Amino acid sequence: MPTSIFSRARALGAVPLALIGFAAMTAPALAESRTFDTRHHTIEVTQVADGFSNPWAVAFLPDRSMLITERDGDMVLIDPEGNNRREVRNVPRVAAGGQGGLLDVVVDPDFASNNTIFLSYSEPGSGGERGTAVARAELDVSGNRPSLENVTVIFQQQPKTRGGRHFGSRIVFARDGTLMVTLGDRGDREEAQNRGNHIGKVVRINKDGSVPSDNPFLNTDGALPELWSIGHRNAQGAALHPETGKLWTSAHGARGGDEINIPEAGKNYGWPVISYGRHYSGAKIGTGTEAAGMEQPVHYWDPSIAPSGLTFYSGRLFPEWRGNLFAGALKDQLISRLELSGERVASEERILTNAYGRIRDVREGPEGALWFLTDRGNGGLYRITPAQ
Repeated sequence: MPTSIFSRARALGAVPLALIGFAAMTAPALAESRTFDTRHHTIEVTQVADGFSNPWAVAFLPDRSMLITERDGDMVLIDPEGNNRREVRNVPRVAAGGQGGLLDVVVDPDFASNNTIFLSYSEPGSGGERGTAVARAELDVSGNRPSLENVTVIFQQQPKTRGGRHFGSRIVFARDGTLMVTLGDRGDREEAQNRGNHIGKVVRINKDGSVPSDNPFLNTDGALPELWSIGHRNAQGAALHPETGKLWTSAHGARGGDEINIPEAGKNYGWPVISYGRHYSGAKIGTGTEAAGMEQPVHYWDPSIAPSGLTFYSGRLFPEWRGNLFAGALKDQLISRLELSGERVASEERILTNAYGRIRDVREGPEGALWFLTDRGNGGLYRITPAQ
């Protein structure tokens, strides 16, 4: 179906109880599986569920059930086999359109005791503007109608701007319990160098939205205290290194120049002064590829692959992949497997090229499988396991 049944019902102003019951009883687990040879492993890819409207993120709960966000503003809870699909009520209102809508979802590490999740989304303003926001909520899964309770907005991009692109919007928990949030340049690329706003930045906040006492710009005149790093174009992938605990991000370039970065406190990652790409017109970006005081990417793609979700693999199902970094790709419709040597990319293998369409999110699941979402009106959830 081209749009979710929940979205269509919401457009009519309500979600009938009968419709919710129908959704929960349908969408059985799908049997479709395909086998692919890769450099180190033969893998089996199984479609677990479909019918999602441009799904953006998947997050795993302790019981292995999953939350999936849809860009138009819906969130769905499903079991590990793709059954018992239920809409989650009380999701914050989003400004859906372009690249904006309901975006990332992450589960609090202490979920077992506090039932807390965090959402990022494009928040509507009063005059047609919108900006990336983060909300905290408690997930109530009792009964047949799961809902978000005690929803609290803990971060709002300043300023909100017009336009429908470059919201960034990945959320990662650091080891110290703080939240790292990626924010795109919203199409106002020069503002990525302005420390007086949130545009084109990575921010670091506490779980209640307050500012950590050791943030790098806390006592810098003219800088917002939430800032962690600046000069980012549109980081739509982010993951924490399982050994070092450092944040890694994947960001869209313009025409070429997609980047992998390791954003460090107080550093400047160059956009739009330096880039390995060019403007879509073909014109040169900024001063070239290097400038004093600006960091080099760990890795870049030219031509662009349009990187999306990002995850490190640390499971046991694929021993040859342990420590590898996996990046989904929208334009090139693939998953990029990056072998690392310290903080350097040693080699790349591209898997599933053109097999499933635009890949929006990639995550390691609780039992060592890799999972991914496809970005389309009838998007799917897929699981990668070793071939039998």
